[in-house]
Amino acid sequence: MRRHTLCATAALALALAGCGGSSDNDGSASQPPSTRAENTPQIIVETAEHGFDAAKVYREASPGVVTIRSIFAGGGGGGGAAEGSGFVLDSSGRIVTNAHVVTDESSGDRKPAKEVFVEFPDRNVLPAQIIGFDPFADVALLAVKPNGLTLHPLKLGDDHELVVGQSVAAIGSPFGEVHSLSVGVVSAIDRSVESLTKFLIEGAIQTDASINPGNSGGPLLEAGARVVGINQQIETDSGSNSGVGFAVPVSAIKRSIAQLEQKGEAEYAFIGVTTQALYPQLSRKLGLETGYGGLLAEVVPGGPADEAGLRGGDGTVRFQAGTYETGGDVVLSIDGHKVVNPDDLARFISLHEPGDTVSLKILRDGKREEIQVTLGKRPRG
Repeated sequence: MRRHTLCATAALALALAGCGGSSDNDGSASQPPSTRAENTPQIIVETAEHGFDAAKVYREASPGVVTIRSIFAGGGGGGGAAEGSGFVLDSSGRIVTNAHVVTDESSGDRKPAKEVFVEFPDRNVLPAQIIGFDPFADVALLAVKPNGLTLHPLKLGDDHELVVGQSVAAIGSPFGEVHSLSVGVVSAIDRSVESLTKFLIEGAIQTDASINPGNSGGPLLEAGARVVGINQQIETDSGSNSGVGFAVPVSAIKRSIAQLEQKGEAEYAFIGVTTQALYPQLSRKLGLETGYGGLLAEVVPGGPADEAGLRGGDGTVRFQAGTYETGGDVVLSIDGHKVVNPDDLARFISLHEPGDTVSLKILRDGKREEIQVTLGKRPRG
């Protein structure tokens, strides 16, 4: 299976012509009929009246969803084009989308599009300025001049309140079919997915709502028509939806937007390690007196962890169909938060800023130690 970002490419002429390629569940449910016997299993059914109303979500949110077309400069006078989706952030004309919709790295270095156009639901098309883009979260902030148009900003929700099984809706322009609605559920939370760099996007939302090329940058919405994420990539063999899609969480979007507004770029903290999660059986195999923690597989030379004296692995062992680095430190906690799951260390580091100092409790040679690490700035490469 391969993961694909959801920006649809299109021929330049088609893009200019507008022919591009390419559910907060409130927990209430219908009551069972009063004639049902007490010992009969009850089937809880979500209804539009008491639960997720997709038509209502679409009615409230679709006026704020836009189609974005980008034109990229190319060598020899040529160029390429791409199409995606986005949504209105405020009435002044700020628009949010995925960075990969309005940037290109075909030259080897990611660069903004030469021109970007935003099409609104009323068919008005305005040129947009790229305020900045964040390749780590795959988020871009655009600005248009409304010129008397009435914009419909979408409200931002809270992805930390999402639960698996909760209904959600996606609105966007799959394969150029503007303002398409699809509905599904939150299939999983706290996924780690690819960004536009070597670092992962933490806390991503997995959904089975149908999203396809052209959906990139469009909102994932809960029952109150609030944005909980932006649709970013799919897991697929064919290039089209197979029921496994991912959205950048709105918490990451908020952080990214705040930095892009201030300085046109986003900075992230960097510790400079790779880890492998311990589990009880592996701990016993390695003779470690802990049932949790992150094995330091590698410490980046010259990075913050290296400067603080943390040690990476110097050997390997095969166990239960896996290969693990051995001999390195085990990170037990960061600032008092236990490192249990594979992405815990990265997630806690992402809550900090470059220059912050964190306290790591580690296990080294059978002894527990406390080490202070001053975080650096995450490199783009």
